[in-house]
Amino acid sequence: MPAKDIYHNMDSLTNKYRQIIKKILEEYTDFLGNDEQVTVEFVLDEKNDRYLLVETGWKNGYRIYGTLLHLDLIDGKIWIQHDGTEEGIANDLVAAGIPKRHIILGFKSPEIWKHTEFAVS
Repeated sequence: MPAKDIYHNMDSLTNKYRQIIKKILEEYTDFLGNDEQVTVEFVLDEKNDRYLLVETGWKNGYRIYGTLLHLDLIDGKIWIQHDGTEEGIANDLVAAGIPKRHIILGFKSPEIWKHTEFAVS
């Protein structure tokens, strides 16, 4: 396969992954909603392929601020840098058609990667 075709296929795949990530994070944002005290924000940095869900607000006199989800798209693979969900966003990505070999559990140590069903970078 000519190099031009390889790059075209990778760009096409990367664009597909971008769309899947956006759709899933938008669904999480809608599902979690916003209450009067805490807001869930979808932070998108398309230039650098970074995708975050952040909680901000106040609850019972305490400041709420933190990253619920952080995904990066690096070299055609999805790096899950942080996953604060109960079920794990990797399962949602796989259900949306992304192969496990293209998902890296970045929040786990590299020694653990080889013992999972997911990519090892």
